[in-house]
Amino acid sequence: MCRMATIHPLKPKLDTEPPALHTRAMDNLRFIRETMERASSFTAVPGWGGVVMGVSALCAAYVASQQGSVKAWMLTWMVEGLLAFMIGGWAMDRKARAAQLPLLSGPGRKFALGLAPPIFVGALMTIVLYRTGGASVIPGMWLLLYGTGVVTGGMFSVGIVPILGLCFMTLGAVALFCPAAWGNIFMALGFGLMHIVFGFIIARKHGG
Repeated sequence: MCRMATIHPLKPKLDTEPPALHTRAMDNLRFIRETMERASSFTAVPGWGGVVMGVSALCAAYVASQQGSVKAWMLTWMVEGLLAFMIGGWAMDRKARAAQLPLLSGPGRKFALGLAPPIFVGALMTIVLYRTGGASVIPGMWLLLYGTGVVTGGMFSVGIVPILGLCFMTLGAVALFCPAAWGNIFMALGFGLMHIVFGFIIARKHGG
């Protein structure tokens, strides 16, 4: 007798495509999320650049303390301000290039526009206060307005930047009600020590 062949149902092949699609989709979503986060916040705030700015400010504080006139003291800090601006700008540009991020578009532009008005006001008020004999409040005003600019600009940056601005504002407010002779110490604490401390934190947590 002829035996009939037994037909066994074919076992369906394990479909490996959905997991692969799922993995690719998750990778794409992660890339999109990271891109949006980078596009919505200015991450090129310099950490090590802030440390260098702080060190230069401590040196300026020492030099300023040796000056015999208010004019020479102010000139010393103005030169330091220009130097710090150059250091910060160079460090930001270097960090932005390393991360392949545009420096002055999107969040970078918003950061600059938030920082600029208080700095401009501070420059005008410095001239007015010096001419009217109110130079004793200049250290507190510089710290306060610089902190204001860091807070407003920092709203478009990483979270620690506005905190740095608030610390500057607090220190500036205290300096306004302390003896004028302490002005140089407050400048060293703010532009020197705080830049160094926060610069280390930014460098460790946000790179460079």
